[in-house]
Amino acid sequence: MAGQSRGGRSGAGSRRTYSAGARRGGDTQVLGGNRNRFTAVRIILVVVLAVAGLKLVQVQAIEAQALSEKAERQRTEAIDIPAQRGSIVDRNGVKLAFTVETRTLTVSLRAMRKTWDTYAKDHPEEGKNFRTRAAEAAEYIARKAPDKTTEADLLKRFHKDGPFTFLVDELEPSVAEDITDKFPEIGMEKRAKREYPGEKVAANIVGVANWQMQDPDVSKHNLQGLAGLESMLDDTLAGTPGQRLVDTAQGTNVVIPGTERDLQAATPGSNVELTIDSDLQYVVQDKLAAYVQKSRAKGGSAVILDSKTGEVYALANDKTFNPNDNLTDIKPELLNNKAVSIPFEPGSVNKIVTAAAAIEYGLATPESSLMVPDSKKVADHVVHDAWEHPTQKFTTTGIFAKSSNVGTLMLAEKVGEERFADMLKRFGLGKRTGVGLPGESPGSVPARENWYATTFGNLPIGQGLSMTVLQMAGMYQAIANDGLRVEPRIISSKTGPDGKREPAPAPGTQQVVSPNTANTVKDMMRAVTQNEGGNDNGTAPAAAVEGYQISGKTGTGQQVDPATKAYSDHLYNITFAGILPADNPRFVVGIWLDAPDTTLPEGHSAAPLFHDIASYLTQRYQLPLSDKPTPVVPLVL
Repeated sequence: MAGQSRGGRSGAGSRRTYSAGARRGGDTQVLGGNRNRFTAVRIILVVVLAVAGLKLVQVQAIEAQALSEKAERQRTEAIDIPAQRGSIVDRNGVKLAFTVETRTLTVSLRAMRKTWDTYAKDHPEEGKNFRTRAAEAAEYIARKAPDKTTEADLLKRFHKDGPFTFLVDELEPSVAEDITDKFPEIGMEKRAKREYPGEKVAANIVGVANWQMQDPDVSKHNLQGLAGLESMLDDTLAGTPGQRLVDTAQGTNVVIPGTERDLQAATPGSNVELTIDSDLQYVVQDKLAAYVQKSRAKGGSAVILDSKTGEVYALANDKTFNPNDNLTDIKPELLNNKAVSIPFEPGSVNKIVTAAAAIEYGLATPESSLMVPDSKKVADHVVHDAWEHPTQKFTTTGIFAKSSNVGTLMLAEKVGEERFADMLKRFGLGKRTGVGLPGESPGSVPARENWYATTFGNLPIGQGLSMTVLQMAGMYQAIANDGLRVEPRIISSKTGPDGKREPAPAPGTQQVVSPNTANTVKDMMRAVTQNEGGNDNGTAPAAAVEGYQISGKTGTGQQVDPATKAYSDHLYNITFAGILPADNPRFVVGIWLDAPDTTLPEGHSAAPLFHDIASYLTQRYQLPLSDKPTPVVPLVL
């Protein structure tokens, strides 16, 4: 019974805590939750894949070009291709300056040390390391380029501190390639070198250009003009750089060999033809330098002009430089082209202005005369002739042939201050000639409103104003050319990379005096070389050239003493300007000697130097002899 009672409670009588319906509902909720979580995961995965797909589409379809360009920029670099610099030639096509391609050897010391230190560790039995490799390379390079470097210098460069060094400059490309083939760790840079085959010939005109490396962008390194026409015409000569794409090693500017791709070719510079004759230039430089030395002058300059065209055939200074030398070895003062940059008080060569004005305005004839004392008071100053003489009757020709200061001032007074000032302008004084050379000085002529009482006592005799030797020669070019002054020029033409020759613009001209006046003055000045003895001697018989009529004028201008700031009694500018031949002018020669020893025959006059230069001109250009000798005329009656 009891068992039954326990059994009955435990079987049918046990109380349920949930109904059968409730149990079945709970199973359904658990299965539904699992399904919900699975669905959410699937949705998330779909969203992620969709986003990724959209990004992929964006990268491939939209940003592909930009990303590609970014990657390209990271591994390539655009660099300039230097253009071939144009040549400078003389009037006969002789090269005065041209460019040759060279190589500079370089080495990455850091990479070379690493390579050979590793090699030494891996092959200790061979005894090779950075030191032995550097020694081998130094010996080989020095043997291949004995005129460019030494073994000792190369060893010093190989063992310097730092990651990089230049080894040697200006190697021929074939020599450089031989070295880099044998020593692959040695690199080379393409460079260019300016060659000046005439060395000092016309260096004051041509100037100098060399390789410049100041720009941090290596591709901008190139030849650059530093002085003379090389500097003034730099844009014309330099051409236009091209462009090239190169691959560079990661994180460096080192170009990977064989990766160069030209984008645009460089356009070479133009060639420039000058008016000068390099053979004549050489002779004038040589004769001038020798004469300056003999006269013990501080210096000197000379110029030769074509009497008709104004073209400069030669323009020389007594001292110059060799542009092939290292630039640091060239004295800066030698880069100064004194023939166009240094004005001076010319002395009596300026009497050509008074002579031209007196004839032009009908105030005198070659044969008319004046009673000329040996001194004349001008305001509070007294002007003297260079020699003592009694009051004498000088012809107009005699006044200039014997270079009387007093007679010149007497004629200038007839001309008058206004007409004289105008004549100075006509001759181009006080302004640059426009010859086409850098650093040209305009000289100095006092403005008319600033003249003092003594000014008109100085200007007619070549004091109180200044001019360059080129300006001085230009005055006589006008007289030789029927009174027509032609602006001097030194650039004849330029020829572009297409071979087309472009002549220089025509020079400016001015009719200074009438042709009749010019020829009358030119004929009067022939008496300067007259050598008839006594009062009928001109001031420069030494300028005469046998068989040719010569017209010219001597000059002795006082210099200002730097110590006293007054005119010196021992420092002079000695000048000469001459026309050759006087009866059929072809050339005008101007000469200036700076403070020679006037106690010496060579220091007293530049006429002998003119004679030497003129004699050479007659031979080189085979000038016809004058039809008849220079007429002898009376100078003092």
